[in-house]
Amino acid sequence: MAGIVKPPPDERRILIVGLGLIGGSLAAALRAAGFGADKEGAAGFRGTILACDPDADEIVRGIEMGLIDNGDTRLEALVEGASLVVLAVPVLAMESVMVQLAGVIDRAAPDVVVTDVGSTKAAIREAAVAAFGRMPTNLVLGHPIAGSEKSGVAAADAGLYARHKVILTPEPDTDPAAMARVRALWEASGAEVLEMDVARHDQVLARTSHLPHLLAFSLVDTLARQDERLEIFRYAAGGFRDFTRIAGSDPVMWRDIFVANRDAVLAALDDFEAGVARLRRAVERGDGDAMLATFDRASHARHYFESLLNQTSYQAEYQMQQHGKLRYRVSPGGGVTGRIRVPGDKSISHRSIMLGALADGVTEVKGFLEGEDSLATLQAFREMGVAIEGPHQGRVTVHGVGMHGLKPPAGPLYVGNAGTAMRLFAGLLAGQAFDTELTGDASLTKRPMGRVADPLRAMGAEIDTAEGGRPPLHIHGGKALKGITYNMPMASAQVKSCLLLAGLYAEGETRVREPAPTRDHTERMLQGFGYTVHREGDTCWLQGGGRLSAAPIDVPSDISSATFFLVAAAITPGSDLVLEHVGINPTRIGVINILQLMGADLRLENEHEVGGEPVADLHIRHAPLTGIDIPVEQVPLAIDEFPALFIAAANAEGVTRLRGAEELRVKESDRLQAMANGLATLGVEHVLLEDGIDIVGRPEEEGGEGARYAGGNIDSLGDHRIAMAFAIAALRAGGEIVIDDCANVATSFPGFIDLARRVGLTLEEQQEAS
Repeated sequence: MAGIVKPPPDERRILIVGLGLIGGSLAAALRAAGFGADKEGAAGFRGTILACDPDADEIVRGIEMGLIDNGDTRLEALVEGASLVVLAVPVLAMESVMVQLAGVIDRAAPDVVVTDVGSTKAAIREAAVAAFGRMPTNLVLGHPIAGSEKSGVAAADAGLYARHKVILTPEPDTDPAAMARVRALWEASGAEVLEMDVARHDQVLARTSHLPHLLAFSLVDTLARQDERLEIFRYAAGGFRDFTRIAGSDPVMWRDIFVANRDAVLAALDDFEAGVARLRRAVERGDGDAMLATFDRASHARHYFESLLNQTSYQAEYQMQQHGKLRYRVSPGGGVTGRIRVPGDKSISHRSIMLGALADGVTEVKGFLEGEDSLATLQAFREMGVAIEGPHQGRVTVHGVGMHGLKPPAGPLYVGNAGTAMRLFAGLLAGQAFDTELTGDASLTKRPMGRVADPLRAMGAEIDTAEGGRPPLHIHGGKALKGITYNMPMASAQVKSCLLLAGLYAEGETRVREPAPTRDHTERMLQGFGYTVHREGDTCWLQGGGRLSAAPIDVPSDISSATFFLVAAAITPGSDLVLEHVGINPTRIGVINILQLMGADLRLENEHEVGGEPVADLHIRHAPLTGIDIPVEQVPLAIDEFPALFIAAANAEGVTRLRGAEELRVKESDRLQAMANGLATLGVEHVLLEDGIDIVGRPEEEGGEGARYAGGNIDSLGDHRIAMAFAIAALRAGGEIVIDDCANVATSFPGFIDLARRVGLTLEEQQEAS
């Protein structure tokens, strides 16, 4: 886990060439991890740290600080027996140092490994080839992404690399054992080690590090040469100081970097200058929409990507490696009472942004779900040139660009954990004139996308997938699409919606027949945006070539999110709960029908329609539940709600049988298996089948009190619905339920913990140990 110092590397003698800030901080970090002698030279510590530096005073200072055991200004005097050599010299000095090292490397240990810390890798690779005649297999090029405006060994900081990244750029024939030893070196300093090829590293760093430094140097230099420079600097605000802080960095070092990485820096500068030119034109014309698009896109990109990289709500698999997994600890018992409103419907939130972006005019959205999945959709459209204001307390304003107004994104579109977004985007992007790549987190890359890619190919789209038809998806634009008639092999609103969105761009008619009813949010919203969609029986169709007109959207509360609280109230004695403004689309009310069939005291109140979608307040009180055979026709209407319904079944008297639900095996996890594993942990009797499950509930004790099953430790497998289902199960558990791997709850239900506590659950969240 990044930031947690691992044991010291298993090296006999580490030689650091260049005892400045970077080399000195590495020595300090190794000392802190227990490598080598301490400041008093106490015995019992393994390993020796030596340093070579042209400044003899730096060597003396490093010894006095206890960072190194010995040092010299001559490389040949130190290389004897070295097992690991770290080259921490300026980029332009690297070749001469490598030439010296090549002449004496035979004096080092037979298994010596060499690495470096330079911030440009192509130039250093060229230097290595020039010095050694080839790229040695025991040379591992690396770059710690850390630094300071200070310099010299006196500025050494043992924590400089903690929670920072170190990028290694191995060659195809780099020795894996050498890689492992360099990785161990940096992990001992608390860094997170990543791998990247040389060219990609130089491109990325040119944009994220080199270009900002270049701009800071230029801005400060420009202002410092103006007549009123004293006034400018006297009244500079914090933002100016923050941005220009890096202009205080070592000028010689940065000159070397810009020389060494010239081509990548110039390419980054070209892109930046083009962006500034666009913004200048907008300012000259007084084009407020263009300025807003740029500012809003930048503002939200900054917040969005910062949250992705630093918070557990993003890309859970990545974050789990960084900061540890998130755990829920839920005490047994509790009550469920009150009035709450759960967040907006995720499916409708996705579609409101997609159709609003493609519409002519401005679409105002209320009730937008500010969860990670929906925010990923927002960000994707910003990256395709759509000006979007918000979200602010569920309000989003989308400045539509029309059916053909999207622009090519600069890179892959990342949709996080959102299978809905990826499948709908596939259809929408198949009709664009430009190429796109759709990617997501580790969970999403395991989910099948052939179910949308295959029919899109039949329409004329060109789509590449990873092995097994899984993400990422590479969509080649500019293809002429033709409408098809498609009989879906499985009931899937995502597949249906994907094909309808592609059909907007197709010649002729696109018809989709579904084997069972699925949610119809796409059809309803298309109608709301003025696009005619026909339906007859099990088939819906539309004609390509039309246009969308902006329309207001009021997103109902998500019935999938409401389900956890419906079940919580249904199973808990004394409960009385109202869930406000919940969407009750006929294609989504399977959970309501199933709970009522089981005997739940569930009533719909204040029914009305908002933006073409029916909504109601759901009022539920506790009542004894009875096991049922879940009607097959209800399965597709409740496919996302079954994890919570399994908890209802565990609290019902008798057997609840589910069949025809094999779709549950290809969600964020294999939900049938994950729920069966959790039920087994709690001691709930069940029989798992390929397409369903039988769950045996115990008779409720007289008076309705008491536990229905045990507590235990549950692995949610990173699936938000599994995590939330077992959280509410604690209401009738005999002991505490601890649920691991809960970071992804924020993808669909931000605020779940607060609402759970408000209605009566005792739930704590904590970081799991690595």
